[in-house]
Parts: sequence; structure tokens; C-alpha cells
Amino acid sequence: MNRPFIGIPMGDAAGIGPEIVLKTIANPEISGIARCVVVGDKGVMELAETYPGSPKPGINVIREPAEGRYEPGILNLIDLHNIDLNKLKVGTVDGMCGKASYEYIAESIRLANARLVDAVATTPINKESLRKGGVPYIGHTEIFGALTGTEDPLTMFEVRGMRVFFLTRHVSLREACDLVTKDRIVDYVHRCTEALRRLGVTEGTMAIAGLNPHSGEHGLFGTEEVEQVYPAVEQLRKEGYNVEGPIGADSVFHLALQGRYNSVLSLYHDQGHIATKTLDFERTIAITNGMPILRTSVDHGTAMDIAGKGIASAVSMMEAVRLAVKYAPAFKNN
Repeated sequence: MNRPFIGIPMGDAAGIGPEIVLKTIANPEISGIARCVVVGDKGVMELAETYPGSPKPGINVIREPAEGRYEPGILNLIDLHNIDLNKLKVGTVDGMCGKASYEYIAESIRLANARLVDAVATTPINKESLRKGGVPYIGHTEIFGALTGTEDPLTMFEVRGMRVFFLTRHVSLREACDLVTKDRIVDYVHRCTEALRRLGVTEGTMAIAGLNPHSGEHGLFGTEEVEQVYPAVEQLRKEGYNVEGPIGADSVFHLALQGRYNSVLSLYHDQGHIATKTLDFERTIAITNGMPILRTSVDHGTAMDIAGKGIASAVSMMEAVRLAVKYAPAFKNN
């Protein structure tokens, strides 16, 4: 009974979330390492059981995690009953599904804030569906930040032991370049280092990726490295931080994978996403740091084009649960 409780919001009812949840819960390895509590809609989960090849675990409706039966073949579900199956069109962007997916996340966060679950492992949601449903947040990170009182949560990817942080997230490339400043880099290294310590990573060097090709070749094509990144690294080293950079983005991720760096600070969204997802798309897992609770997540979308066909892979969802189990002890006594 030392297996941690992992809260799993069902995700967008019209996407692949319900299907990958079923496949994850049915996996005996997952039931052996975690007590999973699904927050969702019973009718949608029963619908997902009808998809070709989908497992059919017994659905046990509960009100709180402590009421669950955590044994193979049982899906313990907190049923919010917030989807009208007569209106649900699988594979379609829908405000009803967006609003419902937010409610699953909010309930999962409530459980984590109350220490009724040890971590939350999230399924994909659809930003357009959220907007159509009147949800005032663009995505998971913003929702978790608001509902945990965290001003600016840190996103970290982990894949095959390589960890990547992001200086900027969902902004245009033009705006991302403008956000590469000395002060922002210094602040992020401070916070990323603390996040790593919280996860138990206390040794090694953090690398800062270059922004321009070959890190700008000392100003020959781009001045951001000379004017912002190098001064940030110099200040951080004076403060005692073990950091290197800028390191050319065409090599820094390879070096981190080889173990030279314990993490990389990517300067914009796609820079780190391309590196991690090309390495192993399904096992690239997002961890939201800097919050009082632990959240891991798949890093793929709702895949509306294959929803309902029974062909969605649950590898990423299972990996998200594994990482939640791995890091949950660090958040036990927070």
C-alpha cells in the first residue's frame, strides 16, 4: 500500500484522452506501482470501452481516493457527470468538452492541494475547446498556476534522462527573441536549479542553449548572446551556479543526452520541443515545476483525427504516470 495515489483527469471527451486512460489503467505494470484515481465522466469512459480493441476494466465510482479498490482490472473514477452523450461528437472541437476537461483538471488539483493524491498526471486537452467552453486559461500550465497560487510555473521535459527547461513558452517567435534578456535568464536559472533540487537532482551543470546559429559567432549574426546570454552566465557563475553557455543549439541537446549536462535551458518553445520529441516522441514527458504539487503530463495533443478508432498509443500516458511515481516522494512533506 506504499504505492502513491496519482490523479488522472480524463482529458477532452472528444479526443484520445479517455482511450489512453483506459489502456493505462489496464496495464498491470501501472497498477503495480500506482493507485490511479481518474477524474472524468462515467458515460464517456463507457463509450471509450466500445472503441475497437479497447480494454474494459470494471468502473468503480468513488467520491474520494480513499474509497477506491486499487487492484488490477479496476478503474476508480470520480464521476463529474458533465458530458451530454447525446451531444458528444468524438473527434470534434466542442466547448462542452473544453469546459468539462477544465473541471476534471480543477478537481484533480483540489485533490492534490488537499494531499488526497500525491501527484497529477494529465491527459491532453484542446486549447480551442477550452476557449469555446469559456475557460479563461490557454492550457494546463496556466490552469495549474492559477489553482495552486503559482505565479509562473516552470515547464521541464524529461526524456531518457535528458531534462529541458524553457525560457519562453506560448508566445510568437518574435516575442520569444525579445524575452531573451540577462535578467530573465538569471531568474530562470535560479528557479530551475531550485526545481531540480526539489526533484533530487543536486549534481551537474546546467547548459544554456544559444539562440542564433552557432550562438551568433560573437555577434557576427545576432547580438543576443553577446548582450544578454554571456553576461547572464558571468553573473550566475559569480553567484556560485554551475552553468555553461551559450552552447550551440545544434549540439547542446546531444551533449546533455550523453550526460555532460544535467539539464538544458531552451530559449524558446520549439527549440527544446524539437530536440526532445525527435529523440523519443512518446516518452517525452512534461513536468510542471515550482508548484506546491507535482504534475506530469503527456506532451501530445488530443489527436482528434484518430479519436474513437481504438488506435491511440498510451505509451506517453504510462510514462507520465511512471515519472509521477518517481518524483512523488519529493513532494510528500511539502
